[in-house]
Amino acid sequence: MQEKKQKILNSLSKIVRKNRGDISITQLALSVDVSKSIWYMIEQGKRDAQLTTIFKIAEAFNLKPSKLLQELESDLGESFSLSE
Repeated sequence: MQEKKQKILNSLSKIVRKNRGDISITQLALSVDVSKSIWYMIEQGKRDAQLTTIFKIAEAFNLKPSKLLQELESDLGESFSLSE
């Protein structure tokens, strides 16, 4: 289970970095009231984002949360499941 959780964290990390582009973590974190340290840890795949944080990240990128989750689902692949 831990390996699958890490796969989710790594995918989210990749998607957040891709969407952030050249914008600073400080700028985005301040714009949606997420601490820089939490944002950084999410980008490094070291922190599991809460649902409210997912919404804030999506807002920072002017995306609907469902779009951000679709990107995550696509990156993980159709066959990905947390179930054994």
